[in-house]
Amino acid sequence: MGDSGPMVATVVPVLNEASYIEACLKSLIQQSLSPEQHMVLVFDGGSTDSTRNIVERMILLSEKAGGPRIELHENPGKFVSQARNLALELLPASVQFTVEMIGHSTVDPDHLEIRLSEWNLIQSEHSKPLGAVGVKVLPRQGEHGRVESWIEGCLKSPFGSGNGQFDGFNERGLTQVPAFAMHSRKAVESVHGWDVDFITSQDSDLSMRLLNSGFLLARTPATHVRMVKRSSLGKWWKMGHRYGFWRMKILKKYPKRASLREFLPWFGALSTVTLLALQSSYAGVLPACYLAVLSLEGLRGALMSKRFSLVYGIPVCLFMLHSSFSVGLLDGFVRKGRAPKDR
Repeated sequence: MGDSGPMVATVVPVLNEASYIEACLKSLIQQSLSPEQHMVLVFDGGSTDSTRNIVERMILLSEKAGGPRIELHENPGKFVSQARNLALELLPASVQFTVEMIGHSTVDPDHLEIRLSEWNLIQSEHSKPLGAVGVKVLPRQGEHGRVESWIEGCLKSPFGSGNGQFDGFNERGLTQVPAFAMHSRKAVESVHGWDVDFITSQDSDLSMRLLNSGFLLARTPATHVRMVKRSSLGKWWKMGHRYGFWRMKILKKYPKRASLREFLPWFGALSTVTLLALQSSYAGVLPACYLAVLSLEGLRGALMSKRFSLVYGIPVCLFMLHSSFSVGLLDGFVRKGRAPKDR
C-alpha cells in the first residue's frame, strides 16, 4: 500500500468468537473515519467454531460496502501478544497507530475519529511523546442475563473496579493503565513490541516499558469500547484467578506498581486467622465489617438498577472476585504461567 495507505490499523486477536465477531467487525466497517485511512487485521489463534467463516464473510461485506480493508491471518502463537507482534510485521509503512480490540467488543461509528482527535488534543498539552491513549470500557448493549447483571453491578462498585480496564473514570488525563489503547506504532516498535511471556497482562507490561522509555500514557472518556463480560459464575472465578495470577507476574517484574488494596483480602484473612488462634473476642470484627460492606453494595446496586437479585448477586460476585484474585496472586508467586482455560 505504501505511505499513501491507511494511517490506523485495528488489530483483533480471536479464538472461538463466533457469537460476537460479526458485531465486532460490523462496528469497525461502519466507522465514520475514511476507509482509506483505516484497516482491520484479524488474527485467528486456531478457532474450532465458525469464527473464520464469519470473518471471511465480513471481509466480502466490507468490500461490497466500500468499507475498510479487512485481512484474516493465522496466529500460530495463539495468544494476544503474538497476534499484536505479528501485526507489527505485516502492517504497511503508512500505519502510524494501532488500535486494540478483541472479538467480543464493539465500538460506536465515530470511535476512531474521536480517538485521533483526542490523541492530537492530549499530545498538544504535553511536550513528551504519547505512547498510548486508552478509553472507557462499557457493558454490551441489550438485555443482560441474571449472572451477567450481577457481574456488571460488581464492576460498577468501587470495590470491584480497581484501577484497570474497568475503572469508571470521567476525566481526560495521564495514566499508567490505558484500556483498549491506541498505540503509537513508532513507540511500540522502539520497545520491541509485546512480551510473549505474558499470556495475560501483556498490555500492563508494555505500558511499563513505554513509561520507562519516556513515553506518556493517557486515557479519555470521550469515547468507549463495549465489551461482553462473563455470563457464568464459574467463568467469573476463573477470570479473577487469571487476573490475580498475571498481576503477580507484573508485580514481580515491576514492584513499584504494587497497590495496598490488592493485598487487603489477604491482610483481612490472615488477621482474622491470627485473632482466632489467639481466641480473641475481636476475631469476628473484620469478617462482620466485610459482610456489611458487601451487603450495602448489593443494596445500593439493586436500588440503582431496580433489579432485586443484585441484593445478593453483587455480594456473591464481589466475594468471588476478591477471593479468586487473591488466590491468583499467591498462585502467580509460586507457579509459572500456562494458557488460561476460560476462553
